[in-house]
Amino acid sequence: MVHAFSRTRSGPRPGRAAAPDAGRARPQGPDGGPGIRTRTALVTGASSGIGAAVARRLGDDGGWRLVLSGRDPDRLRDVAEEARATAFATDLTLPGADRLLTDFTQATVGPVDLLVAGAGIGWAGKFRDMPPHAIDEVFGIDVLATLRLVRLLLPGMVEAGSGRVVLIGSLAGSVGVRGEAVYSAAKAALGTFADSLRYELRGTGVGVTHVVPGVVDTPFFERRGAPYRRSRPRPVPAERVADAVRDAAVRGRDDVYVPGWLWLPCRVRGTVPRLYRRLATRFG
Repeated sequence: MVHAFSRTRSGPRPGRAAAPDAGRARPQGPDGGPGIRTRTALVTGASSGIGAAVARRLGDDGGWRLVLSGRDPDRLRDVAEEARATAFATDLTLPGADRLLTDFTQATVGPVDLLVAGAGIGWAGKFRDMPPHAIDEVFGIDVLATLRLVRLLLPGMVEAGSGRVVLIGSLAGSVGVRGEAVYSAAKAALGTFADSLRYELRGTGVGVTHVVPGVVDTPFFERRGAPYRRSRPRPVPAERVADAVRDAAVRGRDDVYVPGWLWLPCRVRGTVPRLYRRLATRFG
């Protein structure tokens, strides 16, 4: 079943709701036996794309009690059934939605061990043609909603002395991409937030992972307003990113690039920015 929180033009209101399917995620140990507290995870942006792939990967992995959040109740329900998870459909830019999701998650699966912040949107085109509302929407979903949710969940992790926040960034945030100025800025903000928060949390037992995917084969490009038409680099499956997220969460890795060679342009951009800009201008 899916819990939902939605709004009309007059403002936020509770949407259709049904009894949660938390009974599917009974406490188990890593080997499926009872008596050991199961790890808990909250995945946002789980209706499709990377978020959905992460949800399925954790569901297949076993040993996780999952709550999934996304804006499309029907797609979210399908993913939750595959991942044996509980779903809470909401738009995290709505006032109070982050608090409702946090309270629901903690009531359903308990304290959160892992947050995978996968919710995000893009917009493609010239910045001077970008509608003001689209600027607000990209930053509202990609940055502000994520920061607010981390702010709510972080104190519990610090108090427990363990936990991990995984932020899904983008190559666009590390090097800047033509025609995606605002999206690049939003993902750059997440990357800097990850670094700053990691310094702050040193010694608390709570880790921060910044995942930097390149081009991923998801509906993202259709929804941003322009399909991906380049021959290189080729899109990687969302499942590959999901595997990297899972490994980073288990192994405690701070920075992850998918595919791994992406660290090179990011390194060139950071060490010799003039050279990088020349290459980017020439090769696009």
